[in-house]
Amino acid sequence: QVQLVESGGGLVQAGGSLRLSCAASGRTCRFGGLVGGLGWFRQAPGKEREFVATIRWSDDNAYYSESVKGRFSISRDNAKNTVYLQMHSLKPEDTAIYYCGHHPGARYSFTDLRGYDAWGPGTQVTVSS
Repeated sequence: QVQLVESGGGLVQAGGSLRLSCAASGRTCRFGGLVGGLGWFRQAPGKEREFVATIRWSDDNAYYSESVKGRFSISRDNAKNTVYLQMHSLKPEDTAIYYCGHHPGARYSFTDLRGYDAWGPGTQVTVSS
């Protein structure tokens, strides 16, 4: 079983930056292996959980939603079993709980919520106008 823990959320003014971290552990978490990856999703009050960014282990390819492309950047540190989400130029509409998820590399695409088999408890990001 994969365990994920997010951190780094907080309150920031519009235009500001935050860096979220997702620490991964567990026997089935092949961090940095040949298959799978980790992704970030977010959920605002009254809305469904939506894709933000993901990174694939096999080739380090990163994918972003259109709403964050050019502002957010996902990266990983294999030595620390940690994935980061660097967020710049934050907007009030970025306010949400941000969740880190583990994708085992099977069946669904990395941008599809259904492809993820483990989630962290989430970290709150609030952007004030």
